[in-house]
Amino acid sequence: MNQKEIKELIELLVEHDITEFELERGDVKVHVRRGGSAPAVVQVAPAMPAVQAVPVTVAPAAPAAPPAPSAPAAPPPTAAEKKAAEEAASDAELFIVKSPIVGTYYEAPSPGTPPFVRVGDVVKEGQVLCIIEAMKLMNEIEAEASGVLAKMFVSNGSPVEYGMPLFGIRRQ
Repeated sequence: MNQKEIKELIELLVEHDITEFELERGDVKVHVRRGGSAPAVVQVAPAMPAVQAVPVTVAPAAPAAPPAPSAPAAPPPTAAEKKAAEEAASDAELFIVKSPIVGTYYEAPSPGTPPFVRVGDVVKEGQVLCIIEAMKLMNEIEAEASGVLAKMFVSNGSPVEYGMPLFGIRRQ
């Protein structure tokens, strides 16, 4: 529907003193509403399915229940739980090297050769840590910080996603 057709429609509505009119033609919906002295308002929008209002009833709130008796004290943490808590705390201090691309992680330049790095190695910023193969291209991933390699999060030959942690480096 073009401007000329809309203008003719408005003139027709004014001539017959129609205050509100709606027309749907294909994916175009025209809604015209005019009141007393206000000029005609035209809205043209793609047609959308109508949403039917559903009445909702709200039940009154139930009276508050008395507070539950306090739970018994938790047993002291086990040795494994203590170790996990210590690791989590130490992991918070690590600089995490994340995968910049999606691909396959390789720890060595070729099969049968030693890996670029191992846990405990001292690494320098810019040192190659691994290779990620993406679309038959070998992308070298370099250290973004200097320090000791504390953790390797991915095993050789594993698929990696964008932003996935690869290494944890403890800065010195």
